[in-house]
Amino acid sequence: MGDFHQNGIITTLHNLGGRSLSEMEKELLAFSSVRPLGLILPSLYSELEGQAMPKIVSELQQVPYLNQIVIGLDRATEEQYRSALAFFSTLPQHHRLLWNDGPRLKAIDKKLRNLDLAPKELGKGRNVWYCMGYILASNKAESIALHDCDITTYDRELLARLIYPVANPRFNYEFCKGYYARVAGGRINGRVSRLLISPLLQALKTSLGQTDYLNYMDSFRYPLAGEFSFRRDVLNDIRIPSDWGLEIGVLSEMYRNYASNRLCQVDIADNYDHKHQKLSLEDETQGLSKMSIDIAKGLFRKLATQGVIFSQETFRSVKATYYRKALDVIEPCHNDAIMNGLTLDVHEEEKAVEMFAQNIITAGDIFIEKPMERPFIPSWNRVVSAVPDIFEQLVAAVEQDHLEFSDQPQTLRSIPEKSYGL
Repeated sequence: MGDFHQNGIITTLHNLGGRSLSEMEKELLAFSSVRPLGLILPSLYSELEGQAMPKIVSELQQVPYLNQIVIGLDRATEEQYRSALAFFSTLPQHHRLLWNDGPRLKAIDKKLRNLDLAPKELGKGRNVWYCMGYILASNKAESIALHDCDITTYDRELLARLIYPVANPRFNYEFCKGYYARVAGGRINGRVSRLLISPLLQALKTSLGQTDYLNYMDSFRYPLAGEFSFRRDVLNDIRIPSDWGLEIGVLSEMYRNYASNRLCQVDIADNYDHKHQKLSLEDETQGLSKMSIDIAKGLFRKLATQGVIFSQETFRSVKATYYRKALDVIEPCHNDAIMNGLTLDVHEEEKAVEMFAQNIITAGDIFIEKPMERPFIPSWNRVVSAVPDIFEQLVAAVEQDHLEFSDQPQTLRSIPEKSYGL
């Protein structure tokens, strides 16, 4: 049973036990008649061949309250797109796949890129952004959940708890962040959140002083969770990053756009496990090394918009403060693991802290060297202003892909991108 403690300025909705999933799903089904519910699944094609995604689809087949499922499919050939259509065809809910590597959606992306309105780089942020645009364009859902596609411990109660706060018409929440214990396989996980985010926020408070934004970020129990839900109107104005800073960027945008009483976090799982990234000690463009740089840059950028002035000396001070605070975190985590019969490799933890500390300096150098860098993808409101019929183009492309490839023989040749001429 979870605790009922409220901390910080963000409402925490706990799992206090005693309520059945069937009871919650019955209530969500009633909500869906008033406020249609949707789900976004940003996926790589390779995840369809893993262990997690087949189980996720199996669980979703039993969900009675979803009006729409939107799957963003990355890194898929035509043959793989066909395979994905068959893979998801067992879903009873209305669903569509965005074939992001297909000629039609690539033509739309090229048109937006020529107007400097497209995502700057490939990745989850870009995938999520196009899915958000399709949700707005299709107009089939008013409250939407989003979760990762590599959750090996997935069950549909996670989705029910995640979407409930924005689905209940009696609640006023516009956004909800999921949280959970990163414990699986007899060990404590979640190194980036434990060893980077929390001590870095504390270090920034020590070096720069208390700010409303830092207190806000420090209120979230698991800020890097890839699971969140929101009302449809959130999607019009939100600007999300296309790099590893997606989760931090989303939280920063919600801070900018909404009062704290319109936001909440919810306990969605007792245990949670997914695909783990490597530290990548020797390559800062990969794994947790790149992730830590992007996250640190995201925090520095947000603080700069609030008038904080950074210098090389500032970053050195933040790094030194962070390093001490992060090392102090390891012993309590180790003791927690021992008491619960879990394992925690202190040596590996300290190696991670050393890398994160160095990457704070790296992120600071990039921040100073590239003051005009624009990491955020434009809001859909801005895109619609520049291309008034973009939603019609997006829906037409997705529908044409679905109709053309879902029931055609596997030998159908690829159609050149130029034939779509958007």
